[in-house]
Amino acid sequence: MIKMINIDLDGTLLNSEGKVSERTIEDFKKAKEKNIEIVITSGRPPKSTLSIAEETGASRYIIAGNGAIVYDKKEDYNIFNGYLTQEKVLEIIDICEKNSIYYNVYTKNDILTKSFEYNILFYHKENIFKPNDKKTNINLVEDIKKYIIDNNISDFLKVTVCDNSKIIFQNILKKLRQIQGIDVLDVAHMSKKIIKEGTQYFDVHYCYTEISRAGINKWTAIKKLANYLNISEEEILTIGDNINDYEMVKHAGIGVAMENGSPKVKEVATYITKNNQQDGVALAIEKYVLNDD
Repeated sequence: MIKMINIDLDGTLLNSEGKVSERTIEDFKKAKEKNIEIVITSGRPPKSTLSIAEETGASRYIIAGNGAIVYDKKEDYNIFNGYLTQEKVLEIIDICEKNSIYYNVYTKNDILTKSFEYNILFYHKENIFKPNDKKTNINLVEDIKKYIIDNNISDFLKVTVCDNSKIIFQNILKKLRQIQGIDVLDVAHMSKKIIKEGTQYFDVHYCYTEISRAGINKWTAIKKLANYLNISEEEILTIGDNINDYEMVKHAGIGVAMENGSPKVKEVATYITKNNQQDGVALAIEKYVLNDD
């Protein structure tokens, strides 16, 4: 019997406009009535993750930063954190700067970036339609390394790295993997974001990876929360699409991949649901939770 559902955001719960369907929200309500925890499990920072959890009526717990934080919003308490050290973040920045590679640094409260490009452009456009208290905090910084040192920042969730060229990107991945104490996601496909400009939509394609502290991912965070709530791995349903969802889809009692997801994630899934434009999350919840009587 499923007792906890962990759901990714981008490409999974959220459609191309960054919204959650009414059908899905209604299914959340029905699942919670059966005392099932609905846990938004995202690579986003806590504030952005929490705002969507509140909008959808999800449970009191969230997992943010690819598992770097497990947070209890009712108690305003971090059940777990697995931050990157400042030393490792500065080492990553040095490699990116020397090779003119675009990167962002995710802290507990902000995303540090030099410009609105790639994944940050998507969040920036999404912010336009949100009230101030629901926006993702994007901090434009001219010199990120100096800003980190001057402000003695230590709560690093992850670093993201992007580039248009697969050749350049693969070369940077090799350099990054030489750093000890970090995990670099093995991404074999181009990422895609749909950006809204007025009434028009256009696709942005780019190579993308995420860097976390070694041993930190969504599944390790889910296990921390499950242990806290006395829930077994067999009682967990996970739903995701991208490579940062691989571990949680592979190891959960039931792991669901989105139709629009990474081929690698689909390979290890228990079930492949419809895409994020066709209520894939709702269909999975209905199949494994609401229609089990």
